[in-house]
Amino acid sequence: MNAVFTEGDIDAMEKIVTALFEQKDEKYKKFQGGLIPNIHPDTVIGVRTPILRKMAKELAQTDIAAAFLQELPHDYYEENQLHAFLLSQEKDFDTLIEKLDEFLPYVDNWSTCDQMNPKIFKKHRTKLIGHAYRWMDGADTYMIRFGIKVLMDHYLDEDYQAEYLKRVSRVHSQEYYIQMMVAWYFATALAKQPKDALTVIEKRELDVWVHNKAIQKAIESYRVSDELKQHLRNLKIKEREQ
Repeated sequence: MNAVFTEGDIDAMEKIVTALFEQKDEKYKKFQGGLIPNIHPDTVIGVRTPILRKMAKELAQTDIAAAFLQELPHDYYEENQLHAFLLSQEKDFDTLIEKLDEFLPYVDNWSTCDQMNPKIFKKHRTKLIGHAYRWMDGADTYMIRFGIKVLMDHYLDEDYQAEYLKRVSRVHSQEYYIQMMVAWYFATALAKQPKDALTVIEKRELDVWVHNKAIQKAIESYRVSDELKQHLRNLKIKEREQ
């Protein structure tokens, strides 16, 4: 990093953007743009993820970071990524929830959404579940996706309850990135909670595209048994059955 960030620096916000452009990689910009086609290519600088994570680590818990987190919306994809990585390091649960509620309406791509993994979530699962449901009931594509991702990341193992799986099965949307997350959730559930997840598949409780995509992803997973994979192949909904 060439930029030096100091507390109280009035040009800190400009330095953050300058530092991002100093790390620009044109080849990576083109590659990244292909992965997130729904955002305008001019908003992608082309900064690799390890560099963004390093910047977030340097800025965490500083006044500069606090000021940056209040500057919404951001102009560039990498600013959103930096924002996500900073939130992932927040140590106070209530503060984190407040900041997530501010940020999620501005998230405009799957990458920023999916790379928010706050470490503190693991310590507050009892309180977290209500917020996950609230996000799933939101009006914004990536807020809903994030809520489902929280359920997938934190409530399919020791904290699992069948009602969580049922709650995700009731998410119906025409938004591709919500459909994909529901499919990903059920593919993961078929590996971790196969009995309950298989019941949903067998009863065809998911939208057809999501149903088939979940089966596809489960079949591709090394965590799903060969026996279950064979059964799932027979549960795909063919076009003539729709």
